[in-house]
Amino acid sequence: MKEYEEVRNSLIDMLEDLDDRLAKITHDVKEPLDKDFEEQATQAENDEVLDSLGNAARTEIEMVKQAIARIDKGQYGLCQVCGKPISQERLKAVPYSSMCIKCASQTGC
Repeated sequence: MKEYEEVRNSLIDMLEDLDDRLAKITHDVKEPLDKDFEEQATQAENDEVLDSLGNAARTEIEMVKQAIARIDKGQYGLCQVCGKPISQERLKAVPYSSMCIKCASQTGC
């Protein structure tokens, strides 16, 4: 685990940022609708966009949490499909990667 302590700290920072972003999105979606019908339509469209962003943030939060758990278990950096090491370049680009590039491209992720 010591080998990935810096990565783990970075993932924790990322998790905090994502939690903050999700809280702001959730707050914005809960804003009351305007009385004007046209404005309500615009707000509904905005809420759909915010809902999509919220779902993406929730997904990313879960992936970050899983990466932290893999570090804690000593399984970080290993592909969850084939068991081979994930390239350092991929881990630097997407530190919560759970698959090597070959397996990810085969599953469409």
